[in-house]
Formats: sequence, structure tokens, C-alpha cells
Amino acid sequence: MDMNEAKINGYEKLGETVCKKLNKLGYSAWFVKNKEEALKAALELIPEGASVGVPGTVTVRQIGLIDELKKRGSKVSVHWDPELKPEDRKARLLEEMTSEWLVTSTNALTADEGVFVNIDGSGNRVGAMAWAPGKLLYIVGINKITPDLETALKRARNTATPPNVIRLNYNVPCAAVGHCVNCNSHERVCRIVTMMERPPFGRECHVIIVGEELGY
Repeated sequence: MDMNEAKINGYEKLGETVCKKLNKLGYSAWFVKNKEEALKAALELIPEGASVGVPGTVTVRQIGLIDELKKRGSKVSVHWDPELKPEDRKARLLEEMTSEWLVTSTNALTADEGVFVNIDGSGNRVGAMAWAPGKLLYIVGINKITPDLETALKRARNTATPPNVIRLNYNVPCAAVGHCVNCNSHERVCRIVTMMERPPFGRECHVIIVGEELGY
């Protein structure tokens, strides 16, 4: 077995192990090998024509899900649409939360306890994860899995946040130095931290773990 095959095999073992943990916790979780399989699995899960909210997530865009959902007739609500007028943004945020499905990723997922760790600026993304009337789907690249809560928090701050603020062109210290400095900038995006330890009461929650590095 060459090095690349060993790496892929390791990803598969890790993904399957975490899925077993998540299923015991009450999620419906499964592992797929690549983003093509992730796209297929998501489309099989979400009914044609269902309304879908997608808060800011690079992962969902990388697998091409948004375009495919639109082709099937789904109303896909995204507040980060560049053509959206500022005065219409609040209404779009509410559309995301009240959709039949909320599709997102996570900043980190712990292998030991199956905890989803996320940091948010305005709270719309983590708020919708914690409570929304529709079903929840996480699509998680293998790079998001960390050993435990301590490493998950470090990943969210030091690995996920700097490239994200660079992408969004925010003037914050981590964009300049590449790691968290616990700043007090008025543009700081690390304002709300959540840890989801179990699916919320009464909510159907699905998780697709992908054996590729996706998102930040």
C-alpha cells in the first residue's frame, strides 16, 4: 500500500469511527469517500422541491450542492448572496432558519465525544444549528475532526477563522498573523461559541462525513 492509499484508508477508518459514535448519540451519520459521493448522498436525503437554508459555509459550496438543489426546484436561501441588497439581508437570514432543511458544516467535531464546536459572529449560523424548525444536515470534511474538545476549540479559532476572515476581507489581527490573538477588534468574528453534544430535542439531525479535506 502506497502513502496515498494509506492516507485514504486512515481517513476512512477515522470517519467510520466517528460516525459510529454519532449514531449512538442520536444522529443519523455516515461516511462517504469524496465530495462527489457527499453530493449524491445529500441529494438523496433532501426531497426534491424542499426549501433549504444554507448559512455561510465553504464546504457546501465546494461539493456543488446549492446549484444542484436549485436545478431540482428547491428554494435555497443564502444571506451571503452578493446580489442581495443590505436592507433585504435580515429577511433572508430568517428564511434560512425557517427552511425545511438547514445545511451547513462545522468548525470542528471531536472524535472522542462527538461534539460539534462552532464560532460565529452574528449568531445566525450557530443559532440555526441549535434551534430551527427544519431538519439539520452537517457536511463535514475529514479535516474538521479533532481528538477532543481542547483541540476542537483551538481548531475553530486558529485553523478555521483566519482564512475565513481573509476570504471576507475583515480587518482583524488574525487575518494579518494567521492565528488567533484573542483580539478586541470591532470586526472580531469570534463572538459566540457553541458546543452541540447531542441532537436538540425533537429535531432530525444528519451528518455526512467526507473522506476529503473540505472547508476551513
